[in-house]
Amino acid sequence: MRSSIQFILTVSFSLFSVAVIAMFGLLLYDKFSQTEEQSAILSTQQIVEQVSYNLEDYVRSITDVFRVIDQTIQAGGGAQSDTVASELKAILRTREDIVSLALFTEQGELIESMPRQQVRNSMRLTDQSWFKSATDTPGHLSFSLPHIQNIYHGSYRWVVSMSKGITIKQNGVTQNAVLLVDVNFKQIDELSQRVSLGQKGYVYIIDDSAGNIVYHPQQQLIYIGLKYENVEQALKYAYGSYMDDSTGEDRLITIKTVNNIGWKVVGVSYMDEVMTSKQEVGDYIVRILLLVLLLVLIISAFMSARISRPIKQLEKAMKSVERGEFGTPVTIRGALEVERLSQRYNMMMGTIKQLMNQIVAEQEAKRKYELEVLQAQINPHFLYNTLNSVVRMVGMSKNEEIVKTITSLSKLFRISLGKGQAIITVKEELEHARNYLTIQEIRFKNKFHFTLEADDEVLGFRTLKLILQPIIENAIVHGIERMVDEGYIEVRAQLIGERVRFTIKDNGLGIDEKTLQKLNSGQAVGTSEPILQGSGSGSGAMPVSSGSGVGVHNVRERIRLYYGEEYGLTYESELEEGTTVTIEIPRRIGTGDKKEVDV
Repeated sequence: MRSSIQFILTVSFSLFSVAVIAMFGLLLYDKFSQTEEQSAILSTQQIVEQVSYNLEDYVRSITDVFRVIDQTIQAGGGAQSDTVASELKAILRTREDIVSLALFTEQGELIESMPRQQVRNSMRLTDQSWFKSATDTPGHLSFSLPHIQNIYHGSYRWVVSMSKGITIKQNGVTQNAVLLVDVNFKQIDELSQRVSLGQKGYVYIIDDSAGNIVYHPQQQLIYIGLKYENVEQALKYAYGSYMDDSTGEDRLITIKTVNNIGWKVVGVSYMDEVMTSKQEVGDYIVRILLLVLLLVLIISAFMSARISRPIKQLEKAMKSVERGEFGTPVTIRGALEVERLSQRYNMMMGTIKQLMNQIVAEQEAKRKYELEVLQAQINPHFLYNTLNSVVRMVGMSKNEEIVKTITSLSKLFRISLGKGQAIITVKEELEHARNYLTIQEIRFKNKFHFTLEADDEVLGFRTLKLILQPIIENAIVHGIERMVDEGYIEVRAQLIGERVRFTIKDNGLGIDEKTLQKLNSGQAVGTSEPILQGSGSGSGAMPVSSGSGVGVHNVRERIRLYYGEEYGLTYESELEEGTTVTIEIPRRIGTGDKKEVDV
């Protein structure tokens, strides 16, 4: 089913707009998605870095405590001086996060503690991890994992132990000692809980050396095995982000190592929350694009209607032409191209009317020439001369020639008048020429002889009827009849490319240059303007009064009407040498003048 131009324009513009909008929407959504993911990663990194910075700041404050205590001990003249005890008390009063301060000898004996507490007798301090770290790496601040404080009687608080190996003077003797500060873990817990990574995200802390969890907001679930963290993967990173699905959910893991502690802060963000945000952005983009698409459809429908309206007007005008109404010109306003189209349409209508008039005139001329052909087919003078020749032959008892003449005459008339068709085969046209030449040869008492040759492949092609006979008649009447010597006429049919070529050649008197030019230009030469031929003895040219020039012009016009301007006749001639006439028609086969087809 064919569609209107308005429908095609609307659909095409709409499809193009949909494709462009869809591509733009996908690019926009992809850009927003990437931006959202990058924002989530950046936000998580900033939060994790903030936690790391808070921990580092807290560690620096604890380090300052150790430095103050160490300086006080060195300046006070001993670890058990009143100055040291006074300083420890002052520190406990100003730092609520510090649970206890203690100083031990390298053998694990308590030198001083604040508040003063009794160490459990069963406690082997030298086996504690914080004690070993302080003695193994003197001067380095070590941190323990969160644990319950259990070295003092009656104290069971959740603390992180910080220890450092220092040098003291005891009774005038310099010796190594271990300074222990137990910090309330609640302070570290609060530093980590202040952050928020969405509704489900969180931050936890692990030990960089062994991967032990220092802090986790769901510590209890970790202990009883209801929650799992892929600590092994986190240990591979000092800083950065990666995707993790070890728990069955897509999570964004961001890691930052805390300087001077050996802890890693791990941020966990859930991608479904990021995707929810991306979905909201996508829905918003879709709503905007649908609104734009609706506007585009409305505009495309309006524009296509405006573009197609003048074309529909032109279509309406063409329908009036189909009904035969050629008189009314079309005036259409619109785009420049449409106005020009209407102008060309009016010019075309004028040309069509002119061509119709020309066709009518050509058809009338064609019927006229066909009538002339029919009249020429039965030339009374030719018939009279032929019958007169037969009478003479009867008196001379030339029975064989009589039979030959009458047989040729009957065949001549059969082809000339048979079936009333203007198109016959090349074979039939050559047969007609042969019969005509046979009759004329007998009539002129063997004044000339003739030959007919044809390629086998051209015999089945179609041709206009009676295009050879007028040319042969010219050759006899104007070229051979007044010759002293014997005449010769050669007729040949050939296939040259896509054309059938007839050649009629004689050795007659020839044609003068002026008459030859008129014949080749298509001008008719009749009785009022005689053809000039040679005298036969070489003394000059003489007029020959014959109307055969009209017959030649007739042949030329019939060929032009049936086959086109590029086909027709060509004359070549020299006085006293003879004349050659070439006829070319297109190569065609068929069964009649209305059923012809090109080969």
